[in-house]
Amino acid sequence: MKPAAARRHELSIALILQDKFTIAAFSGFIDALRLAADDAAKSRQIRVAWKVFAQHRSPVMASCGLRVATEDGLPVPEDYDYIAICGGNSFADAAPAPQLAQLIQRAHRARVGLLGICTGSFAIARAGLIGDRRFCIHWNVAEPFKALFPRAQISVDRIFIDEGDVITCAGSTAAIDLALYLVMRHCGQDRAQQVMRHMMLSQMRPATMPQAHFYQLPPGDSHPRLRRALHFMEQQLDHPPSVGAIARYCGVSVRQLERIFLQALGQTPNAAFRQMRLNYGRYLLSAGTLPVTEIAHIAGFSDAAHFSREFRRAFHETPSAHRRARSHGPDAGS
Repeated sequence: MKPAAARRHELSIALILQDKFTIAAFSGFIDALRLAADDAAKSRQIRVAWKVFAQHRSPVMASCGLRVATEDGLPVPEDYDYIAICGGNSFADAAPAPQLAQLIQRAHRARVGLLGICTGSFAIARAGLIGDRRFCIHWNVAEPFKALFPRAQISVDRIFIDEGDVITCAGSTAAIDLALYLVMRHCGQDRAQQVMRHMMLSQMRPATMPQAHFYQLPPGDSHPRLRRALHFMEQQLDHPPSVGAIARYCGVSVRQLERIFLQALGQTPNAAFRQMRLNYGRYLLSAGTLPVTEIAHIAGFSDAAHFSREFRRAFHETPSAHRRARSHGPDAGS
């Protein structure tokens, strides 16, 4: 990072937009910076500074079709505390980006922090900075990341991971929590609270907050119909479909579907679905203050007693005990 004598701001970040970047992650992150920058909420870059650049050319089109104009060229890493790579739907693009890779490597050599937001983590890995770092990857792109970087340690059970020199974030609204984390580090808790008030947030989610993803594919190549079934099941958590409906969606018979699940997961579709709904219930317990009765209903269980019984069998603790443990657990950034 920049020496203290050279700083004009408490926090400065250069954001590099990749083609088809996700607007939710970018806008949430930069708006948190904007609200932290100025006491009067007038968007003046007083305490926090930022500039937006393009990996290729300006304007950059987001995945939703919105175009964002950027600064010319690429940033000088040494002018900033962090270089943030904001990715999106172009993560699978095999075209080489030597200028970006060289900039990331230069920033790393200069001890400038690197932020991989959404699929921006792919660019950091492509630049050769895998090492023994853990990468926080959005669950929806975990498999492509594994395929491209088999040596990388990845996590889909957190919303961001701070490895000291590299911070990776799952993206979407988790980018707001990452921005708050950085504001709190560089500008203090009062400044972060100011941002939360303006954004109408009740709290900053800790890095250890699990992503809203409730199944895990087995290692290696998975059966395509298994993937299809699991995606379908995850979309129906609050109103579980029958095994027959899942089989019809996948274009197989019930017997074929059960064979696929037993071979790949060692359990029936019903057992896999029950575990998925329990994972969903556990997520809701960790993520908020909904009553257990309401969580049971949302997760597709008949009542709180049914949910509590299955929860204890799966996780060896009651839902209430799990919530108490999470509320008093560590709030670490890694």
